[in-house]
Amino acid sequence: MSELLRCENLTKDYGGFRALNGINLSLESGKIVGLLGPNGSGKTTMIKILNGLLTPTAGKIYINGHEPGVETKKIVAYLPDNIYLGTWMSVKQIVDLFTDFYADFRPDLAYDMLGRLGISAEVKLKTLSKGNKEKVCLILVMARNALLYVLDEPIAGVDPATRDYVISTIINNYNPQASVLISTHLISDIEQVLDEVIFINNGNIVLQKTVDEIREENGKSVDELFREVFRW
Repeated sequence: MSELLRCENLTKDYGGFRALNGINLSLESGKIVGLLGPNGSGKTTMIKILNGLLTPTAGKIYINGHEPGVETKKIVAYLPDNIYLGTWMSVKQIVDLFTDFYADFRPDLAYDMLGRLGISAEVKLKTLSKGNKEKVCLILVMARNALLYVLDEPIAGVDPATRDYVISTIINNYNPQASVLISTHLISDIEQVLDEVIFINNGNIVLQKTVDEIREENGKSVDELFREVFRW
């Protein structure tokens, strides 16, 4: 395994509010990592900087040795926490768009996953249920052969069956040489797939450990430790 993501004194201010406070961390390839924290902790800000949607106030972030930009967009597959696709488009049109836009997109894999769900390529996105829209968005991301998959709240607001599908899709379809960074507050649902966790609060890294270390050192599940650390 090699270092895939590094933050050096990463800081982001919004006026007088500091969303990220000099974060330093390193993530290796080949892991599924949970970015965990209460609402307003800095998770989404960090994810947006990672994807080049925000620029840091100070510090640096490197993805496979590159700062966020054109080169990192080639290797980072990002699932935002909202449905961002044109709902007037058909599933086929969206798959064609991703095929044209991303050199690492695997349309055959996308169609295979869609077929197993019984979602027709000809159907308009707007006609699908919320759960199936979420699944299509996830399939598009996981059908890329990326080095880093960044999933922002991939199981929020969906039913338990959809959550199970999301989790199994993440496990079975990402490049094993890559890493997956999952931001979520539904820890008990996702804990089973995590190798490592990062606790963040008020823009600071509170903890970064493997799941095994947490269980051995604290005798608790990740969810139990999270509730203890962030008890109000």
